[in-house]
Amino acid sequence: MKIGLFFGSFNPIHTGHLIIANHILNEARLDKIWFVVSPLNPFKINSDLLDERTRLFLVNAAIQNDERIVACDVEFQLSRPSFTINTLSFLKDAHPDHEFLIIMGSDNFQDLDKWKDYQDIISKYKILIYLRTGFEVKNKFNADAEVLQAPILEISSTQIRRLIEERKSIRYLVPEMTRKEIEEKGYYKK
Repeated sequence: MKIGLFFGSFNPIHTGHLIIANHILNEARLDKIWFVVSPLNPFKINSDLLDERTRLFLVNAAIQNDERIVACDVEFQLSRPSFTINTLSFLKDAHPDHEFLIIMGSDNFQDLDKWKDYQDIISKYKILIYLRTGFEVKNKFNADAEVLQAPILEISSTQIRRLIEERKSIRYLVPEMTRKEIEEKGYYKK
């Protein structure tokens, strides 16, 4: 099975994540995409980070009824902070019959050399890149990479958290079930 791994804090998951995933499923001929919920990203130490189980629940609420997308909690059982190479090694050992590809934005691809053991990542895994405004793709790593022309939406989890703090609507920015859960539980309100 060909699996695209979309890593992120998903704090919270939003419509942009889902549109990118749908586009990549359509264009890259993947069997599934796993949203790998990172409990602690080494580049994003953030006090606004919701509990990992809550973020996983919100991802599951967002993707319900789409069997092509899976919420993955594999990093919950690994050491922290979450390093992509450790997750990839764990998944490859656990699922030797799967082919894993990495999905990332052009902003992350540009900084890939800051990642732990990035040489191992680019030597063993294909990278599917979606464009982010202001970050063109320069393959300075000579990685096996493919740029997919996914729709560019200027939606961010940071923006959504700010709107919630300001008591403004997040309707249409996040899936409806996710919005309801965030509002009912009062997540991200200070």
